[in-house]
Amino acid sequence: MRSGLPMISRQLRATLVGGTVMLGAALPVPTIADVITSHGISTFGELKYEQGFPHLDYVNPDAPKGGEISVWGFGSFDSMHPYTTKGRSGQLSSMFFESLLEGTADEPDSVYGLVAESLEYPEDRSHVIFNMRPQARFSDGTPLTADDVVFSFETLRDKGLPSFRAVIQKQVESAEALGPHRVKFTFKDGVPTRDLPQTVGSLPIFSKAYYERSSADFEASTLEPGIGSGPYVLDSLEVGQQIIYRRNPDYWGKDLPINRGRHNFDRIRIEYFADYNSAFEGFKAGAYTYRTEASSKIWATGYDFPAIDKGWAVKDTPPDGTLATGQSFVFNLRRDKFSDKRVRQAIGMMFNFEWSNKTLFYGIYERINSFWENSYLKAEGVAGPGERAFLDPIADKLPDGVLDQPVVMAPTSSERQLDRKNLRRASALLDEAGWPVGDDGMRRNAAGETLKVEILNDSQSFDRVINPYVENLRALGVDAVLTRIDNAQMTERERSFDFDMVIGNFRTALTPSTELEQYFGSESAEFSIFNLAGYGTEAVDSLIDAVEAAEDRKTLDDAIRALDRVLRAEVFWVPQWFRNIHTIAYYDMYRYPENLPPYALGTLDFWWFDQAAHDRLKAAGAF
Repeated sequence: MRSGLPMISRQLRATLVGGTVMLGAALPVPTIADVITSHGISTFGELKYEQGFPHLDYVNPDAPKGGEISVWGFGSFDSMHPYTTKGRSGQLSSMFFESLLEGTADEPDSVYGLVAESLEYPEDRSHVIFNMRPQARFSDGTPLTADDVVFSFETLRDKGLPSFRAVIQKQVESAEALGPHRVKFTFKDGVPTRDLPQTVGSLPIFSKAYYERSSADFEASTLEPGIGSGPYVLDSLEVGQQIIYRRNPDYWGKDLPINRGRHNFDRIRIEYFADYNSAFEGFKAGAYTYRTEASSKIWATGYDFPAIDKGWAVKDTPPDGTLATGQSFVFNLRRDKFSDKRVRQAIGMMFNFEWSNKTLFYGIYERINSFWENSYLKAEGVAGPGERAFLDPIADKLPDGVLDQPVVMAPTSSERQLDRKNLRRASALLDEAGWPVGDDGMRRNAAGETLKVEILNDSQSFDRVINPYVENLRALGVDAVLTRIDNAQMTERERSFDFDMVIGNFRTALTPSTELEQYFGSESAEFSIFNLAGYGTEAVDSLIDAVEAAEDRKTLDDAIRALDRVLRAEVFWVPQWFRNIHTIAYYDMYRYPENLPPYALGTLDFWWFDQAAHDRLKAAGAF
């Protein structure tokens, strides 16, 4: 994990974790006039869990509490404040803070009361009132009140991350405390309000008293985390080496139905390693006990160490129904050399996924083609009537071929590292774009400048993927180089957009909303850390508006597919790969429910510790 910044996006997307809708699903209950009062809210009105539900379906409600789980962190950290651009925040440092509403892992667009016991809103969702639980407490024992919610909103609006501020300032008119445990958010006129109750209900809540008492600067980097109300508190830390979170035995919400069977580990420990290979060696040695394996080579060939051979540790492949992360090489469109799409197409053709998958990945991956890969929302074939309803009105602003040609797919290659057919195609594209081959074999423009492409990388394990790509690009005449930097430099250069190409992610959702503006909106192109490409067009802005304004699931799905089709036609990424299974390994003392939810593995959420299994492993000498 490179920084704590993506946690902000996850906070905003807390309502978008998804799943199925049951027949006879509970609906919010109208009360006075057109005001709806409910224990939760869904984008399209249907809630799976009725008022008074005993627990979430996918948890073990009788899971024991106790034990420790340990994972690894990449590089280092110098801050425990994930809501500022300054410093590199520690992994999981947003876990101290709760929100009014909580999403689930088995619904696409529903959230339920957490700090809020209920919410009230009119049918047009122009405002929302949250009725808070009087028993809610911060970890220092002080009450959590409506004043804290208003303070948190105003702080994020005025001092939060730039991309975060932009969304709030654009859509929310005000927040006001109507009483000690009652808070109202009013939304601006003319903005889509479909998801705004969920958005404001998912904002993190900070202690106003803490910031007033300590005079802490919210925008400054700090190793002292703010006071939150969540189930875990900071136990200890060693800068750049280790963080330990401790379950708070006095956590106010431990008996809520939405929390039953969750937050089961007494301690969550993070051990930091300088690089991927040293982290794997640490797992083999028992320095930490749970690992998600991202390296196909290690997964295929590296798990033959004693702990595995003796059955102390296990490899596991539970299904993964989540959207692919959109992992890709990302072009920085702020650079003039990438302004011509033909240049980007040519560079993309030189990444040989088929060869990489066979030679480097042991055939375990599939190619990403869509920004909604691994879901029913990805665009396919030629645009049908549902998509055309959104595309036809902006036809003059669309890339060529969007309306009448099949959706853009990632280039395919032979199983030889350098695909000669793609080399010829890419060469023709660069010739057309004004980058012919010079006497020295390098591509040059009319000014004599070489077509230089620097790929930044901060992970040693990626060298074996990038180096062949660089070789292929140089065979094309592109002055391509791989530059390895440390993770702190990577964070800084990404934040200042000082790169040609980096490896990034475009994380979407089954029910997307304002986060699309952060990744693809014109207004975010110059400042959003999530919009690494610096991409934004009038056509995509229009489609994002359509996604946000959709009032039923079919309309939303058509709008998403139309957006996916246009984004793929713009070629500002070189998509990489995904799997529809989790590849994980852990010491055999952890358990999870038999029926996992489709949209979360839930390791740190609803897994639990088997004390008897731990004792057997310890007696056998596992640790």
